[in-house]
Amino acid sequence: MGLWELFVIAVGLSMDAFAVSICKGLSVQKLSLRHAFCAGAYFGGFQALMPLIGFLVGVRFQGLIAGVDHWIAFVLLAMIGGNMVREARSPEETCANDSFSPGVMLPLAVATSIDALAVGVTFAFLKVDIVPAVLFIGLTTFVLSAIGVKAGHVFGAKYQARAELFGGIVLILMGIKILLEHLGVFA
Repeated sequence: MGLWELFVIAVGLSMDAFAVSICKGLSVQKLSLRHAFCAGAYFGGFQALMPLIGFLVGVRFQGLIAGVDHWIAFVLLAMIGGNMVREARSPEETCANDSFSPGVMLPLAVATSIDALAVGVTFAFLKVDIVPAVLFIGLTTFVLSAIGVKAGHVFGAKYQARAELFGGIVLILMGIKILLEHLGVFA
């Protein structure tokens, strides 16, 4: 997997966190750099941790399913992306909670990074060099989450659903690309 594909996956995965960060920025009366850093650290940290866990699980089962790994990667990415598209099209939630406490941020970070766990399993099947990949995903999510807090504070919830829709479409397209490469459609 090249740097470009990893970047596209990192951006796609970070769109849930970006959307929640927009929501958090919208809820804050007086925005500070601490808010952006806090959202970036929680979301970026968990977006790095979850694919690592998924990779470690995937490596354990890789030998059992090596013949169908490209189908599994396709199905996982398509399901994750489809779920993100579905959520983006559902009625928007309100963003009333302006707290950045661990009790609020931890569940949000876990919820927005569950899809990264499945991507980590996919990375195991694709034999991705996991340490640089998770660092890249974590850093990308950190930056986009910090930007999301500021964007939410400035622009409101206008872009929240679009970000999630974009992320879902990107993940579906990456799943299709992986499948077509393994089927020999792309060289």
